[in-house]
Amino acid sequence: MGEEPVLVPPGGRAAAEEAAVPLPGVEAKVAEAFYVAPNWKLVWWRFRRHRLALASGAILLLVSVVAAIPGFFATQDPNEAISTELFVPIQAVHLFDGGRLRPYVYGVRGERNPKTLRMEWRIDPSQKIRLRFFGRGYPYSVLGLFQWDRHLLLPEEQSVRVHLLGTDRLGRDQWSRLVYGTQVSLSIGLVAVFLSIFLGILLGGVSGYFGGWVDLVIQRAIEVLQSLPPIPIWMALTAALPRTWSVERVYFAITVILSLIGWTTLAREVRGRFLSLREEDFVVAARLAGCKRRRIIFRHILPTMASHIIAASTLAIPVMIINETFLSFLGLGLRPPAISWGVLLQEAQNLQSIVLAPWLLLPGLAVIITVLCLNVLGDGLRDAADPYH
Repeated sequence: MGEEPVLVPPGGRAAAEEAAVPLPGVEAKVAEAFYVAPNWKLVWWRFRRHRLALASGAILLLVSVVAAIPGFFATQDPNEAISTELFVPIQAVHLFDGGRLRPYVYGVRGERNPKTLRMEWRIDPSQKIRLRFFGRGYPYSVLGLFQWDRHLLLPEEQSVRVHLLGTDRLGRDQWSRLVYGTQVSLSIGLVAVFLSIFLGILLGGVSGYFGGWVDLVIQRAIEVLQSLPPIPIWMALTAALPRTWSVERVYFAITVILSLIGWTTLAREVRGRFLSLREEDFVVAARLAGCKRRRIIFRHILPTMASHIIAASTLAIPVMIINETFLSFLGLGLRPPAISWGVLLQEAQNLQSIVLAPWLLLPGLAVIITVLCLNVLGDGLRDAADPYH
């Protein structure tokens, strides 16, 4: 009885039921478990076979935690500029010293170039700056609920500043700005995808299930939106936002713009599935049994599309993140003092800045890793939720 059921073999529940013939001992009990297992458990058994998707999910979980409470992972105020610490190089963290867990970073030493009069920084191995976990630093808001001043990693001496990913041209800590940018960029992707998925399922389902003039109007609207070139439309809409708007209003406007443009493809796909499923035997049987339209749609049709909806959701999030990064990189999306991955990459537009501080390109690496993990996770969820895979 304590044995864990094995994973569903390729072919889904149907193949598992066919394989679940009476077997002696434990194997019979294991096979019998497939008859009573709920759908979510079957999906989980299939999903955990996908090791790469599990690893991607773990990375995304860590990124989500950072996005939820960026102040805890930051070492300094992301908007604090120190004019005497421009383009300070990366101070890498060393966790062990003398075989013990004693994190530290090497100090930096600045010298002014006599020819260019520019301050040049170098890592000083002779100076060790000890770090401590869960130290007290600047106060920050936790999910907008309360103020806290604990941070994951801080120097033991409060008067010392460390820059785990260097500084930018204004002397702002790049690591702190990166973790705060994670919150903005990731939340824009999630909210925009939620709105676009909602519109796509709603309008596509209505169009495919009811047909007639409703289908005609919705499909013509989709064709008009899809005929417009997306990049000029994004640029025109975001450029039309008033420069006097607050960061919060610009954030909300960009989220709405991205979601209003991104729902059309999913709506077409949902419409096609509804057109084929509404004539299936189980839908006709539910209609003859007196089920209301709402129950037929949400109880019978949509669950059969779960794998496609899950895949579309997870694969649409990276598209939204890239769109926000692209617009903010061009200066047409979020603008300073807002912090996002696209805003951070604006610092890398200048070739001279890249030569002096190549670490300014690291937000692009964060975008690549997040988008790649989302794509792999989407593939794994799609395969797990598809009963015929």
